[in-house]
Amino acid sequence: MRAVTFTAPGGPEVLGLDEVAVPTRVNAEFLIRVVAAGVNPIDAKTRAGRGAWPGVTSTPVVLGNDFSGIVVEAPYEAHPLQPGTEVYGMGMVPRTSGSYAEFLTVNALSVARKPPSLSHAEAAAVPLAALTAWGMVVETAKAHEGQRMLVHAGAGGVGHFAVQFASYFGAHVVATGSARNAAFLRELGAAEVVDYTAGPFEEAVGEVDAVIDLIGNVADETGSRSLRVIRPGGIYVNGPTGSFPTMAEEAEAAGVRATGYRVTPDAATLAIVTRLIESGDVRVYVDRVLPLDDVAEAHRLIESGHTRGKIVLTVAEG
Repeated sequence: MRAVTFTAPGGPEVLGLDEVAVPTRVNAEFLIRVVAAGVNPIDAKTRAGRGAWPGVTSTPVVLGNDFSGIVVEAPYEAHPLQPGTEVYGMGMVPRTSGSYAEFLTVNALSVARKPPSLSHAEAAAVPLAALTAWGMVVETAKAHEGQRMLVHAGAGGVGHFAVQFASYFGAHVVATGSARNAAFLRELGAAEVVDYTAGPFEEAVGEVDAVIDLIGNVADETGSRSLRVIRPGGIYVNGPTGSFPTMAEEAEAAGVRATGYRVTPDAATLAIVTRLIESGDVRVYVDRVLPLDDVAEAHRLIESGHTRGKIVLTVAEG
């Protein structure tokens, strides 16, 4: 099968199309024909030697966690998702085979029916970003009515779901973003939009109960500055791996709770997200759809930090 592979960490140029063996399904796994694959920051970090790279035990590596495609082999004969079923979900590279390939294998607990209203390209943009946003906003920060929640990078892949989930559960959402994304963020449900280029966000935000930080201290000490706007006893939730090494100490000194968050592939939660998409309460925004052989450009775009919504690779015809 065709797949995007790399053998050693480096820039986007290390990624190349290759012919590799189709992965073998075992036990409670699916074999899925991939139609589209989502591109996420963790893919670029792993390619660069960070992210999930420490877990790589052999090369070449096939990246890609998000997928939308069609079941080729089901775990067993009576499984509700039989061959021919359109599905979507996410794996965890390098523990599972990657979605930048024509076929992948993935645990049955990570696979859900594709939302009928979405194309494969749109569906591939959902799993990792939506499950991360759900875990941070709903499970960890407990979004609810009367709560003021600040979401950093609200127009990005995870951010645009985080704003929608927080708004859906009744929180007063304050989102940071550029001026060009202000109208987009309000459409998603942000009650207030703060242009981070116009001045220090902490001077415009006021006190909040929770912060969903999708930036950390890798840019302008966003994590440290966020702690200053959280009420005593409030919560700070950090997403990007390794982006705020001193989080625990600084949060304790500020008198707030703080935690990182790491996404879990979970078909049950993804099924809830599917219902929200089908009801029209949550929408998916795809910034760019590129063919598989333009994967290097997709990584350059994701590393720019200025995409709106998600970037997706088309792998095959649906």
